[in-house]
Amino acid sequence: MVRFKHRYLLCEVVAEDPRCRRCIDERAVTTAAKGALARAYGDYGLACCSIAFTGQVKYLNAYTGVVLLRCRKDFYRLLWSALPLVTHLESRGQRHPCFFHTLHVGGTIRSCQKFLIQYNRRQLVMLLNSCTNKEERESIQKSLLGCFLQEAEEEQFQSGEEEDDCAETD
Repeated sequence: MVRFKHRYLLCEVVAEDPRCRRCIDERAVTTAAKGALARAYGDYGLACCSIAFTGQVKYLNAYTGVVLLRCRKDFYRLLWSALPLVTHLESRGQRHPCFFHTLHVGGTIRSCQKFLIQYNRRQLVMLLNSCTNKEERESIQKSLLGCFLQEAEEEQFQSGEEEDDCAETD
């Protein structure tokens, strides 16, 4: 039996009003993506959508507006090209104007996570450069330092595992 390969689209929901991002849920994202596929590709897009994109919102962070969508490798380009057609999300009876900004397309969730970490670091550096007062600058520097400390700990942990593996094989 052959396993199906997937692609993961890491997207950011960009809205005029940041408060409306908190109202986002998986069903709203799935409905909007399927609607965009239907508008762009008609019945063919819906058929591919039902095969390739079966409501697979793997990750959703309503506060940052980051969404990770999973679809089959054969049809990810259809979904990717249809996402810019999303103009609003409907949630709890309200329509929130927004659009999807695709940040990364990866073959694994892990590759998308690594990209997202680097993307967030770059965003923090940009925020640091645009700070107006000292308190903001200090809080962002603290966040950046925390990111770099976690990365150093992860590298030490991974190198420790590699050393353990080498010691066991000797």
